[in-house]
Amino acid sequence: MPKILFAEDTADLNRVVTAMLVHEGYEVDSALDGEAASEYAKANEYDAIVLDIMMPKKDGLTVLKEIRDRQDPTPVMMLTAKSEIDDRVKGLDMGANDYLSKPFAMKELLARLRAMIRTENTAPRLKELSYCDITLDSEDFSMSATNSVRLSPKEFELMRELIAADGEGLDSATIAERLWKEDECAGDQSVFLYISYLRAKLESISSNVTIEGEEGGRYTLKNAEM
Repeated sequence: MPKILFAEDTADLNRVVTAMLVHEGYEVDSALDGEAASEYAKANEYDAIVLDIMMPKKDGLTVLKEIRDRQDPTPVMMLTAKSEIDDRVKGLDMGANDYLSKPFAMKELLARLRAMIRTENTAPRLKELSYCDITLDSEDFSMSATNSVRLSPKEFELMRELIAADGEGLDSATIAERLWKEDECAGDQSVFLYISYLRAKLESISSNVTIEGEEGGRYTLKNAEM
């Protein structure tokens, strides 16, 4: 039985969603504030975590940071108001796997949870993955060459996909489908943004590997020394 942590400070919404998740076959721990959510996440293992951004005691972004600082790769979905675009972007950059705007339909929440859990359960479990002079470590989401740098979960997934393409590259649409399959708003710009992040981090670790390709096109890993 999949186990979920659901953190939402609106008591009625928390109660309704928790009851629905239990009805759908999930085991659920529910929290009404960020401090309780953080303690639950520290003490238990979950298949997925849902965090409202605006919560008392600790906001959802703070809880997310604490989760990722512990090197905990549990899939996390952020609940945001439609106006909280900056928080949404910040959450994704900090390691959130998905977000959902409120008010939301229960069917969509359930679909996104299934997708997150399915992706986590089918993801490769190799501790390390190498390409030319870089090494990806799944235990701490690091990328190393001459130096080492921490990647966000989304950056890690993207680099892993590019390495798995084995020099053939991936087009922007394929990347968006694999990494943002539940987000209809994600597209070429989202992909290019994370490609830009990876390019900067490859440079920061003095790697010989570069990412070739333009926005909306095909992205390929290349060894600059060849």
